[in-house]
Amino acid sequence: MSTPSPIRMTAVLAPEHRARLLGTTRDVKFPEGTRIFEEGRPADRFWIIQSGTVTLDIQVPGRSPAVIENLGFGELVGWSWLFPPYVWQFGAEAMTPVRAQEFDASTVRMMMDADPAFGSAIGNWVGRVLAHRLRAARIRLLDLYAPHGSGMTL
Repeated sequence: MSTPSPIRMTAVLAPEHRARLLGTTRDVKFPEGTRIFEEGRPADRFWIIQSGTVTLDIQVPGRSPAVIENLGFGELVGWSWLFPPYVWQFGAEAMTPVRAQEFDASTVRMMMDADPAFGSAIGNWVGRVLAHRLRAARIRLLDLYAPHGSGMTL
């Protein structure tokens, strides 16, 4: 089974919402191996990848973090900034040198509160990203654990 295509901001947000959101960005770079954020820490920003690969991972007691997804060009890194208590649910690491657009979460949340249409559009985009990632994780789990030849389908 293959995972679905990623949900990119450019495909979901209307041009005026995209322009408004991108007006708050700053360009950042992460060298290979940089921990971008840690599970359980405050989620105060998010990123859109311009180049490179970021892995999302979860802490496993007594072991190294387990990689759960690889993200690339145009993909959203971080969604925990949108939901109280604004704490990272996963960790993230730059697996290659990464260039990204960085957004300040509190600024974007204030913009969302001030303009319900903008807020709805951003919430819809992030929700679609979450739904996509949940489906991709389900497919990976089926590939890993479903009996081969069992006829299990999505």
